[in-house]
Amino acid sequence: MSRPSDPEAARSPRMAGFFAGVMRRQLARQFRAVRIARPGLPALDPARPVVVVTNHPSWWDPAVFIALHDGLFPGRTGFGPIEAAMLEKYPFMARIGLFGVEEGSRGAAGFLRVAGRIVSRPDRVLWITAQGRFADPRERPLALRPGAAHLMARHPDLVALPLALEYPFWSEKRPEALLRFGAPLAAREGEPVADLAARLEAALTETCDGLAALTMARDASAFDMALGGARGTGGVYGLWQRGRAVLTGRRFVPDHGEEG
Repeated sequence: MSRPSDPEAARSPRMAGFFAGVMRRQLARQFRAVRIARPGLPALDPARPVVVVTNHPSWWDPAVFIALHDGLFPGRTGFGPIEAAMLEKYPFMARIGLFGVEEGSRGAAGFLRVAGRIVSRPDRVLWITAQGRFADPRERPLALRPGAAHLMARHPDLVALPLALEYPFWSEKRPEALLRFGAPLAAREGEPVADLAARLEAALTETCDGLAALTMARDASAFDMALGGARGTGGVYGLWQRGRAVLTGRRFVPDHGEEG
């Protein structure tokens, strides 16, 4: 197999497509739905590569990226960094576009080198959980790592797309997977990396705050469904719902918050 440091050669479109299908089935089983806040994905210039910069609330995050990539970015190939130790443990991940990054300054330099090759082409998307650690979605400040800003400064054509994620429980047995995109941004000519990093963090913070407000409102009509999942509360309450529907002659609707 190709070296993890060469993700373009290591990636197998067939393996990536197969694994995306596996992740979609997993999400459908484990979540009520995967929803994207309206108005959804903003318009992007097809002539410019994209780095999706996200918060990192859960280990489900990469599964969401893999499952949704083809639908969100048709015609663009997706890649993403992962801890080098994890890639050594699960080497098949190199076949789906993931590349290893070591800790420390050596790892940062390696990330910029490999990621720079990836985003040198316009038909590429790089997915980055920019906090670099698991963090509660309401934690502020986000404390993003500087890698994305350094990459943008080195590649002025690169467009950053903020993406917020949360996995709340609403009225059903299974949680929701909620996403919200922010407005794209790019490096300004001569902009210091520190200033760019601050703008990027502010943009992602605004995107996360907006998703938090929608999450607390619990209004599914504010979202478009990207993937439908398992419905209903199950257990004793689910049996009671079904029995009541039969006795009253109503259509059985498995969701807790809906009536037939």
